[in-house]
Amino acid sequence: MRSKNVLATMMHSLILMALVSALWMVFGYSMCFAEGNGFVGNPLTYFMLHDVGGVPNADYAGTVPQQSFMLFQMMFAIITPALISGAVAERIKFKAYVLFRAALGHGRVFSAVPHGLGQGRLFQLGAGGRVPVLDFAGGTVVHISSGVSALVCALVLGKRAGYPEEPMLPHNVVLSLIGAGLLWVGWFGFNAGSALNAGALATSAFAATHFSAAAAALSWAMVEWFHKGRPSVLGAASGMVAGLATITPASGFVTVPAAFCIGLTAGVVCYLAVTKLKAKFNYDDSLDVFGVHGVGSNNWHVDARFFWPARR
Repeated sequence: MRSKNVLATMMHSLILMALVSALWMVFGYSMCFAEGNGFVGNPLTYFMLHDVGGVPNADYAGTVPQQSFMLFQMMFAIITPALISGAVAERIKFKAYVLFRAALGHGRVFSAVPHGLGQGRLFQLGAGGRVPVLDFAGGTVVHISSGVSALVCALVLGKRAGYPEEPMLPHNVVLSLIGAGLLWVGWFGFNAGSALNAGALATSAFAATHFSAAAAALSWAMVEWFHKGRPSVLGAASGMVAGLATITPASGFVTVPAAFCIGLTAGVVCYLAVTKLKAKFNYDDSLDVFGVHGVGSNNWHVDARFFWPARR
């Protein structure tokens, strides 16, 4: 971000840690993981985390205490609206951000998607073989939902003053790289942790996650080198994030070579989305949330028909 907007943008993430946690406790967890209709769970089943304790939830995680499962899933609930903030950074009032991103975005969008994948309509379609709903660690729940929401928000709010004529350089690239490094390491918790045990599946997801990120960083840097004459630091970091986002739904289903190929594809496709697609449609996605996360995770569904059978 530019220097004048850094603290405001960081506050977006900080306040979501508190606000989404409160919403998750009151009704969010129940709307995601309780029985309900084909789209959303009953918000009263686990209201205020009633009966969410040491006994496992056999429908979702029969090997860990339900309270541990609840806390792990809360991480995904927090990060989803936080990702959306990257598309509208530098041009939204704090009050509007809190109301829309946390309350409406969490309550209506995020809560419906996990339930649909776990017990609802999306699961039923996938189980029937009509739609390949393959999502191991939250690609649809987190990255596609936040990426598409980010694009819509960017279109509704419009561009920042001076965009794209004025250069809008980041205030501190070193801090950006530190954040990218934390993401690379922290992502292992997302993907490997989604196995809900410390066995072979977690190890496979761990390895797939790492090699996809490495491949995407390399392919983004190479295509940028070819296109602009030299690679950039932020480009390589963006490629790494693209590889992580793309492998997230696939991490528990593919082999390491397949994950590496998915990462190579992600780096190129997401680079083109950030440079060509964004310029073509002239929208202002401040931190390229749609180009990296939305396009990246959707890229897995294109790759699925080629790579998923490898592990089966």
